[in-house]
Amino acid sequence: MTWRAVPGPAGTPADRLAARHHRALLRRELPRVRESALAWRNGLAALLAGLVGFGLLRGRSDIGSLAAPYAATVGAVLLLALLCGAAGGLSLLRAAHGRPATAGDTDALRLDNVAADHTEALRAARSLARGVPLTLCCAALLIAAVGITWYGPSKEGPRVSVTTPDGTVCGEPLRTAGGRMTLRTDAGRVTADLGRATAVRAVTSCAPLPAGG
Repeated sequence: MTWRAVPGPAGTPADRLAARHHRALLRRELPRVRESALAWRNGLAALLAGLVGFGLLRGRSDIGSLAAPYAATVGAVLLLALLCGAAGGLSLLRAAHGRPATAGDTDALRLDNVAADHTEALRAARSLARGVPLTLCCAALLIAAVGITWYGPSKEGPRVSVTTPDGTVCGEPLRTAGGRMTLRTDAGRVTADLGRATAVRAVTSCAPLPAGG
C-alpha cells in the first residue's frame, strides 16, 4: 500500500492570525525571560550586599574569638554560603545574558531562528529557576553565620584568681599598673590591690563567688 501526502484544507484568516500571534509570543519569550532574570539578579545582589554590610558592621570582626566548635561552624557556614552564592550568581548571569556567543550562535541570530530563541528561552528559564533558590540559600546561610557570631559564646582566655583580705576576685586579666590588676568578671570590671594579695594564681575557670562576697 502506498501512502501519498495531499494538501490539507486552506488556512482561514483566524488560523493565520493565531499563527502570527504565536510567532510574536515566541519572539518576545527570550527578552521577557532575560528581563526577569535581570530584575532578580539586581534585587538579590542588593539583598546580599545589605546582609554582608550589616554583618560587617554588627558582627564580630574575628570569628577566632568564638569558643569551639562555634568558630569552625561559622567557617563552614560561610564556605557553604560562598559556594551557593557563586553557583546562584553564575546561574543568574547565564539567565540574564546567556552563554558566551560563538560563530555558530552569531549565524543563528542573523537567520532570526525562532526555534533557537525558544530553546535559549527555556535554558534561561531553567537557569533562573536554579539561580534564585541558590542565591536565597546563600542569604540564609549568611544570616545564620552572622547570628552565630552574635550569640555564640566567646573563647575563654586565661583566668586569674586574686585573694585579698576583702575576698577573692576571679576573672580575665585586662591590665596591671601601679601594683593593681584590673580583671573582667561576671559582675563587671574589678580592680584588685596586688600589694594586699595573699594569693595570686592562674585558674582554668572561675568558680561562683561565695554568697558572703
